[in-house]
Amino acid sequence: MAERAKPARAVIMGAAGRDFHNFNTVFREDPAYVVVAFTAAQIPDIAGRRYPPSLAGSLYPNGIPILLEEDLSRLIRNERVGWVFLAYSDLSHEDVMHKASIAMAAGASFALLGPDATMLKAAVPVLSVCAVRTGAGKSPLSRHIVGWLAGRGHRVVVVRHPMPYGDLEQQAVQRFARYEDLEEARATIEEREEYEPHLEQGAVVFAGVDYARILEAAQSEADVILWDGGNNDFPFYRPDLHIVVLDAHRPGHELAWHPGETNFRMADVLVVSKVDSAPAGNVDRVRANIRAVRPDAPVLLAELEVTVDKPELIQGKRVVVVEDGPTLTHGGMRIGAGTVAARRYGAAGVVDARPFGVGAIAEAFRAYPHLDGEVPAMGYGANQVTDLEATLNAVPADAVLDATPVALGRLMRLDKPIVEVTYRFKEKGGELPRILERFEREHLKRAPTPRA
Repeated sequence: MAERAKPARAVIMGAAGRDFHNFNTVFREDPAYVVVAFTAAQIPDIAGRRYPPSLAGSLYPNGIPILLEEDLSRLIRNERVGWVFLAYSDLSHEDVMHKASIAMAAGASFALLGPDATMLKAAVPVLSVCAVRTGAGKSPLSRHIVGWLAGRGHRVVVVRHPMPYGDLEQQAVQRFARYEDLEEARATIEEREEYEPHLEQGAVVFAGVDYARILEAAQSEADVILWDGGNNDFPFYRPDLHIVVLDAHRPGHELAWHPGETNFRMADVLVVSKVDSAPAGNVDRVRANIRAVRPDAPVLLAELEVTVDKPELIQGKRVVVVEDGPTLTHGGMRIGAGTVAARRYGAAGVVDARPFGVGAIAEAFRAYPHLDGEVPAMGYGANQVTDLEATLNAVPADAVLDATPVALGRLMRLDKPIVEVTYRFKEKGGELPRILERFEREHLKRAPTPRA
């Protein structure tokens, strides 16, 4: 009688998102593998926890430990790990191969799971909005499309890429329809930045950890699901229309970052964003890369129209700018919409906040030396919100330019007036409505009934 093969011992490298999804869809019920650990990166305070037994399934009655990525080599050797699966996003191709080399030098094989292995099929049409880099401008486009579909009478449910920074068991399936839902869930600033703008439009948002269960709940109340991507990851649900945003401020990144290049190559529609504020040469470089790699794809050009609610508080004043955290940190942007607004509305200057950083904000400035004085809204937990508040209050400025998608004034007490900076998608041309109309004809069987 042949000896039964031992299960392969594996580690999943992640950042509390794609890693859990890949485990749930590929490994959870497969006795051919034993996942001995997740490793954690990018997101603070994830390492040292456990993926709970209720989510890990019957093969893992004690759950699965989440350990520091820095301990990968020792983990591979001590646990006799044969496979390491990379499962997070917004990494340069060079960084991916460094991680592969670390795993292989310790003796393990290194692998990536692709769309066919990890995408779930929905019972309703799915339209996805993803990007080649964090901070490329996909959120304004997502909101624009949600508004267009809802305005034509379709029930749109947004499913957001995971952001489970709290109790994983409680966050397995999350549904947000009111601001009170955010309060009850103790949503972090990072989560509010993604959810609040959709709630303002009247859309329901789902997120969490177990995206098969999330899909069952979301599609039960939707005519169409909009997959709102995170970082530069590809969708968890198989899209019927896959729209991918490229950043004119970062030409060439569409071919140099993982898994953004995957999105670039598999897109149905490409949108070159920020063409109003990027140098013309950058736009030309991005379009040249599109011609070389995806000459078959429709290409749209778009602006991010930046506006403020109190321009009189900017003119001639010294301001401190606070931006979406991931865009500035692992997204690699030096400045964002807040600095654009400061220049456009005649600020006397943007105060460099780096000397005034407190706690987690000071640490972010040290960890990301490319930052140019804007404050990243690090808000993964209560302590970071406190540090953000203290930093903004310490900066000697006349006003705070809040360029995050969430109203920080509702979450903290600032000693300066707040100017809300907003930005919306604005296409140069009229191709997007025709693309959406074609999607509607082909996939949305119910006749639209426009809003009154």
